[in-house]
Amino acid sequence: MQSGFSQIDGFEWDEGNRDKNRQKHKVSTGECEEIFFNQPLIILDDPAHSKNETRYAAYGVTNEGRTLMVYFTVRKTKYRVISARDMHRKERRFYEDQP
Repeated sequence: MQSGFSQIDGFEWDEGNRDKNRQKHKVSTGECEEIFFNQPLIILDDPAHSKNETRYAAYGVTNEGRTLMVYFTVRKTKYRVISARDMHRKERRFYEDQP
């Protein structure tokens, strides 16, 4: 896990976002959660979408090797996924070029 997230102890799901990710991008809740336990995991601030709360963009890989972008916030001690999708080509290159 990235430093700064050591107090996280699970996930909180909004039913609308859960269904949206599955229907629109074919990303399951399990796949979203997997990236937080696999390496490499890159988490960046997402200031463009952080008006009401701090949001983050996570670059990660599922157990099956699917590269995902997961946008989330933190609520108390839980990751709250906002959206998830496959990485675009440029994002994948950025992810793969990280040490």
